[in-house]
Amino acid sequence: MEPQSPWFLVILFILGLCNVAGGEKPSACQCSRIEPKNRENCGFPGISSEKCFASGCCFDTQVFGVPWCFTPLPKEDSEECIMEVKARVNCGYPGISSKTCKARECCFDNKIPGVPWCFHPLPYSCHKHRLQSIASSVNCSYPSINSPQGCHPIFCGS
Repeated sequence: MEPQSPWFLVILFILGLCNVAGGEKPSACQCSRIEPKNRENCGFPGISSEKCFASGCCFDTQVFGVPWCFTPLPKEDSEECIMEVKARVNCGYPGISSKTCKARECCFDNKIPGVPWCFHPLPYSCHKHRLQSIASSVNCSYPSINSPQGCHPIFCGS
């Protein structure tokens, strides 16, 4: 039995990562609410939007010099609760319980120490200036969108 080629092992490793990574297309807010400078690369140079989405990543070619295929924000129970940590605006007090926080109609996430765990949700809406600039290109980063009107749900407040 001869040893396997190192390229064969690399290909198997990459295929395994793709299967673990996802296959579920992230929601619009998981992608649009990430500041471009904070994007973490999730693909390779020249990756297609289809391959990027198939691996559970976000795809946006609007900003030059940052990854176009990037890791989405974590999924939350509510679209309004998906945001970068620095965007959180406190809605409670230190040690607030999830139940009390939700009674205030706020989001709760205690996974990250040193940031508000109970925070105000973001509205599920678009900024007009961003929507207009995106709509002019019509693509909107999702292959299934083919009109400027279709861009609306993709670019939630950022």
